[in-house]
Amino acid sequence: MSAEDFEDDDLAPRKAAEGQAHVVILAPDQAGGRLDKTLAERLPDLSRGRIQALMAQGLVSRDGEPLSDASAKARPGEYRIQVPPPAPAEPRAEAIPLQVLFEDDHLIVVDKPAGMAVHPAPGSETGTLVNALLHHCGDSLSGIGGVARPGIVHRIDKETSGVMVAAKSDVAHQGLSKLFATHDIDRVYVALVRGAPRPAKGTIETRIGRSPHDRKKMAVLKSGGREAVTHYMTEQVFGGDGDKPEAARVACTLETGRTHQIRVHMASKGTPCLGDPVYGSGPPVAPVREAVAASGLKRQALHAAVLGFIHPVTGQALRFESPLPADMAQLQANLTAL
Repeated sequence: MSAEDFEDDDLAPRKAAEGQAHVVILAPDQAGGRLDKTLAERLPDLSRGRIQALMAQGLVSRDGEPLSDASAKARPGEYRIQVPPPAPAEPRAEAIPLQVLFEDDHLIVVDKPAGMAVHPAPGSETGTLVNALLHHCGDSLSGIGGVARPGIVHRIDKETSGVMVAAKSDVAHQGLSKLFATHDIDRVYVALVRGAPRPAKGTIETRIGRSPHDRKKMAVLKSGGREAVTHYMTEQVFGGDGDKPEAARVACTLETGRTHQIRVHMASKGTPCLGDPVYGSGPPVAPVREAVAASGLKRQALHAAVLGFIHPVTGQALRFESPLPADMAQLQANLTAL
């Protein structure tokens, strides 16, 4: 579609087909509103959320300059919105190395690295754990999760590292799903946090749902949402004095598994995970900032360290432990030296 198609912006809006570049020309009297809303109004097949995602990928420009701030005011000019072609309906197998901790005919346990999404989604269509599992396991993954999420029983955040289990048979998928539903899974995460939670040991029990102020974030809610329970224990404190540590290592045991649960709960205690770009709520003190920078950590300092459960088919008691990955191990060493 060319710029001429939008010479008169009062014409009926064109359909925003996938895999094309779309051009919107705003006259001075059409500018001034919020950018994502203004563009979405002129391309009704693209939601504001889709416009925001395209901006985050550098696919929206004005007069040739990429735009990244969806909340900025729309200015007069020629806007080009590049919509990539749709991703394949079914993920493709990719030869991505996996650290396999256990595997049999029914399930596979892996140590997921930080930076790997669990399954394809907008912005992470390839390079996911599902893509790697399809290559490693072939056609043996359980189909209960659907074509986009074969074998996936639970998830951990893209930038969180650690132990995950996936189902290779439908009977294992059903059994694992029941274990997660009844909280009969032992899941322990290690978090390196700003300050230290008080009391040093306890249980956080709240309701978690979408933030009413930012739909991209989760939040503790007074009503609505879903019940979320995290048991935590401070294992080590770093820096500061005895009453006010500058950072801490906290073991978090999940009773429930809500989206971003530990990150939200730690932030609700005033002790967010170090390096968390979403729930960090302000920088740590200078020595901790320096420790983070020297460690090379580029993500939230959160690691799924333990996963234990009863094998849903064989009845075998399984427990897997994963050591801290290099970035968190270096950060912990740097904090210890404070």
